[in-house]
Amino acid sequence: MKILIRIVAVVAVLAIVGLVVLYFSLGGIVKKGVESVGPMVTKVDVKLGGANISPFSGNGQLSGLVVGNPEGFKTPSAIKVGEVSVGVKPGSLFADKVVVTSVRVINPEITFEGSLKGSNLSKILDNVNAAAGSAGGGGGSNGPGKKLQVDEFVISGAKVNLSATLLGGKSITVPLPDIRLTDLGKDANGITAGELTQRVMKALMQEVTQAAGSAITSLGKGATDAVKDLGGKGTDGVKKAAEGVKSLFKK
Repeated sequence: MKILIRIVAVVAVLAIVGLVVLYFSLGGIVKKGVESVGPMVTKVDVKLGGANISPFSGNGQLSGLVVGNPEGFKTPSAIKVGEVSVGVKPGSLFADKVVVTSVRVINPEITFEGSLKGSNLSKILDNVNAAAGSAGGGGGSNGPGKKLQVDEFVISGAKVNLSATLLGGKSITVPLPDIRLTDLGKDANGITAGELTQRVMKALMQEVTQAAGSAITSLGKGATDAVKDLGGKGTDGVKKAAEGVKSLFKK
């Protein structure tokens, strides 16, 4: 009887130790996953400052998420997020499909560099589309890796920096409306990380493009005059255009 009690006690202690190790290591696993899968899908650097996920409640926070820019763009990053709160069904962490009850991206800072015809964000979206359409890229519906179900994905308090290359990096900032996506991968097959990124980036790109277009339109006649000045001959025309654009971005 005493031997049985000791065995039960040892098993209990080992179970507690295992749970403690899991608690402290789960954040590291998430961080490593983000920093390895992220670049595979976006083809840019993706860094995560830290992650704290509880295997007991399934709730957690990610901090310091930075998505870099494709080669050829001058601004240091495309997306910076200070905080992301997540909720996961703990029992699904070790299943074939992880059920994420909520993702809330709070106050992200987005940099739009380029034009409405081509930008850093559109290039990243092109990369994501290519990854999502390739089984070998870990993004296709038949690709390897765990599948996901995300019940709710919300981006709130976002702002977009519209970069003006002509001004050496100066920009205007416009707010974005909240973005809410629901029932992603709710069918039996779920979705991959690449497909999830694709859907989020498409929704984000749509809102950013609308905000950028509205901001440019709101500049009105001054923007038209500045563009016309670019057709002027010699350095005077270019200088005048640059001054016109600069005055617009100070508004």
